[in-house]
Amino acid sequence: MMKLSQLLAGVSFVRRKASDPEVGGVEYDSRRVLPGSLFVAMHGGSTDGNRYISLAAKQGAVAVVTDSTAAFDDAARNLPQLALIEVTHGRKALAGLASNFFAHPQDQLGLSGVTGTNGKTTTAFLLDAMLNHVARKTVLVGTIEYHVAGRIRPSPHTTPESRDLFELFREGVTKGATEAVMEVSSHALEQGRVWGLKYDVAIFTNLTRDHLDFHGTMEKYRAAKQSLFDGRNGTPPRVAVINLDDESGREIARAAAMAGVEIYGYGLNSGTFRAGNVQMTAQGMRFTLRTPLGEASISTRLTGKVNVYNLLAASAAAIARGLSLNEVVAGAAVLDHVPGRFQTVDAQQPFAVVVDYAHTDDALKNLIALARELVATHDGRVITLFGCGGDRDRTKRSEMGRVAGKGSDLVVLTSDNPRSEDPLAIISDVLEGLEPTCTGFQVEPDRGAAIAAAIQAARSGDIVLLAGKGHEKMQVLKDRTIPFDDVQVAQRALAALGFNLVSEATR
Repeated sequence: MMKLSQLLAGVSFVRRKASDPEVGGVEYDSRRVLPGSLFVAMHGGSTDGNRYISLAAKQGAVAVVTDSTAAFDDAARNLPQLALIEVTHGRKALAGLASNFFAHPQDQLGLSGVTGTNGKTTTAFLLDAMLNHVARKTVLVGTIEYHVAGRIRPSPHTTPESRDLFELFREGVTKGATEAVMEVSSHALEQGRVWGLKYDVAIFTNLTRDHLDFHGTMEKYRAAKQSLFDGRNGTPPRVAVINLDDESGREIARAAAMAGVEIYGYGLNSGTFRAGNVQMTAQGMRFTLRTPLGEASISTRLTGKVNVYNLLAASAAAIARGLSLNEVVAGAAVLDHVPGRFQTVDAQQPFAVVVDYAHTDDALKNLIALARELVATHDGRVITLFGCGGDRDRTKRSEMGRVAGKGSDLVVLTSDNPRSEDPLAIISDVLEGLEPTCTGFQVEPDRGAAIAAAIQAARSGDIVLLAGKGHEKMQVLKDRTIPFDDVQVAQRALAALGFNLVSEATR
């Protein structure tokens, strides 16, 4: 329990209705309010928490923080038992309140944040593995799952609200964690979900077209990412690990340097962290890691140029967190796969089946390029299955169609998560880019049937790419959400053809 005045320490507010109750919890979701809670009512992307102040009061809230002048006045008139505070920015206030309530656990963690369009998850997993390999306990927060001092739990959001993040941090610290590695989405940065966090190391992977349904323009998208590096998120990081082969990365590096941040640049063509002598197969790769500390040979079960970049980013970040070059090399070898990232499904079939999260045109292009390289030695074909998400950036749909058509021998066009949109309307948008490539294609809106069709079309030496959903275990339709796992569906399709599963996934 804490006094409201203690929770408000360092939190800017416009006005306050005098009262100083004991507070037993901080909540932003009225459904989680218990007697004695403080409820933070704030404007959100899909709803306005200020609509639920009365409900929170009925459930026992003793105090409300609101970002609405009208809601403050209404509650002051109709809910006189509540302590009320008006703030200008609900999420920034939530961050300060939660930090106070959970006793600032972030201050006891070396915090590393990864942002960028593609590669966040793999880079975070790699850095986490490197830190774990030198016996540092970690908290990992990202798209696939959360790790808290070695325990795994589901991930409802890539970057959770600050209140939930601080609770994870507090649990981790209690269990001995000294490091935190987290994916930082552009939405989280724009909305203030990570406001005020002091990142020791911030990593930028790349910037390609995505999330324009939210940000509107690429300039605003880049600006959201850049706020992690230039101090606009509260405090700039000590070290910025930045992909200098990326044009936006170079711009962000300049902004970070102006904020006094130490730059660790990486790339195949730029920076002080580079890769040479890259040898790649479907089973893994090896390359020479060149760093300011010297050179070493990296061996990993990950493969593809994108994973060279991810390994460079994670290696630079690990060195920034105090690991030696030898420790980085040993840690890189530990991680044998990241769920849904070039994850192979092996049932002793004479062709490869790969599940990958690629859901942007750039990610799909890189995935297909890797597949093309892997089949080139035995004259195999690339069969690409993908769809585009509904209620998301429409501008990338035709471009994804064009990329798939240009790189593949056969395209199977299907649904991803159509959400409220008509799957056939989404497919029509994709076809605008796919049809002019003159590549053979099939349209099958039912993703399960489409996966079966793609696998049935494969012959010896081919590679079948099941792109878009990766690690996801559900498919979001207009009227319901259903269990759906690309890996399991592919396993069933292979079994129907008489192939015997030898492992759920080797990647």
